[in-house]
Amino acid sequence: MSDAQIIKVMSDALIQVLIISAPILGISMIVGLIISIFQTTTSIQEQTLTFVPKIIAIFAVIILFASWIMNYMKSYTESLFSMIGYIGK
Repeated sequence: MSDAQIIKVMSDALIQVLIISAPILGISMIVGLIISIFQTTTSIQEQTLTFVPKIIAIFAVIILFASWIMNYMKSYTESLFSMIGYIGK
């Protein structure tokens, strides 16, 4: 396997991680922004107020996107396994 192929596999893996984590991180960021705006307008400065809604939102996104994430990971894993035959050549 050449250096260019290794770099391509690693860059594809990093892109996969970014695509898979984007919905989870996006919802977490949106919920955090909404809660911080709520805290600012109501002058509630409780530090632990952000954790429970973020955790609930993240679990909901994981449940909603689980099949898409698994299908995306499955297709990438299948493409990696198909490349195994070309490694020694």
